[in-house]
This record gives sequence, C-alpha cells and structure tokens, in this order.
Amino acid sequence: MEIILIGDGGHSKVIQDIIIAEKKHKIIGILDEKYREIHKESEIVYGPLTKLYQFIKRDSKVLIAIGNNQIRKKIVREIKLNANQFISVIHPSAIISPSAKIAPGTVVMPNAVINANAVIHSHSIINTGAIVEHDCTIFKFSHLSPRVTLTGNVIVGEGANIGAATTAIPGVTIGEWSVIGAGATVIRDIPGYQKAVGCPAKVMSAEVQVQPLKGGV
Repeated sequence: MEIILIGDGGHSKVIQDIIIAEKKHKIIGILDEKYREIHKESEIVYGPLTKLYQFIKRDSKVLIAIGNNQIRKKIVREIKLNANQFISVIHPSAIISPSAKIAPGTVVMPNAVINANAVIHSHSIINTGAIVEHDCTIFKFSHLSPRVTLTGNVIVGEGANIGAATTAIPGVTIGEWSVIGAGATVIRDIPGYQKAVGCPAKVMSAEVQVQPLKGGV
C-alpha cells in the first residue's frame, strides 16, 4: 500500500520507522506546512498540505502523523477524506488480540499491548509500551503516552491525552479532551475538559481549553 503522511515532525519520524518495520507499505509522500513547494528525496515527495489532492491516488492511503490531538481532528475535518482513505499502522512488536478492533488512522507503537475486546477508535495514538486491557474503549483523537496502563473496562473519551506511565484502575471513565499528568493513578472518573494529576489523580481547578471545531468529524 502507498501511504501519504501528513506531518513531518518527531512523531512522524517514529511512524516512518514503524512503516519501514512493517515491511508492508511504501511512503510516497510527506506533507507539512513547513514546506513551501513540492520537492522529491529518495522517491518520497515532500510538500505543503495544500498539495494533497495533486498526487493522492485512488489506491493510496493517508495517515496524520501529528501528535497533537486537536490538530489531528482539525486536519481530518479540513481534508474531508472518507474513513476508508485512512490507514492504521501497527509496529510488529505490538501484541494485538484477535478480538480487538482498531479503526483507521490509528498508530500502535512498539511493544504496545491491546487485549481482548478492546476498541480503539479512529486517529488515536497507542504509544510505546502502552497496555490497553480487555474491554477498554478508546474514543477517537485520543493519545495514550508511553507506558500507560489501562486495566479492564476503562473508557477514554474523545481527544483525551493520558500522560506517560499513568495507570487507570478497572471501570473508570476519563472524559473527553481531558489531560492526565504523567505518572498519575486514576482511581475514579475524571470529567471531560479537566486536568488531573497525582496519585491518586485529582482534578485541578483550571479547565482544559479546546478550540471549537465547527462541522465536527
């Protein structure tokens, strides 16, 4: 499969390595607004995002290789591709249950574990060494940072950002667009648009500010 990546920062470099490790796909283009014009290096086309429709092919797929959850949502809305035009990439060292479901646009990084009946919605990031236990649901545009552990039946709302080495006990819900600080232990539900830190995790007073996106995805 031929893949076009949107984004050419550090997160994109990790994704490029995953695609190489998979040995199933070929990167044909990397688009980023830091490029003014189209140029080619080692058979890969580089250029601004505005050039996407100039060389996307019927059989090529797109992956948004940007770590910021809000920006991923913004780009998905703006480029207006069908869901089947996005691809997910999974590092060969990741362990994925046959009963788990992973939606298009998601990235699963090295040594991640996704266990039975877990559901990962579109354009999410399951980062290095993260563990998603049985029956968890991760809604779209979320990010599980390295070494996050979600025990069984945890729900992560849209756009939530779970900091590195966070642990969530069984059955808790982490609300949409919330931010959980690194190393936290989540033992009770966290409302949406909140920041929580500590062991156990406690909600801070300031709400997380999310830029409204008209039209939605």
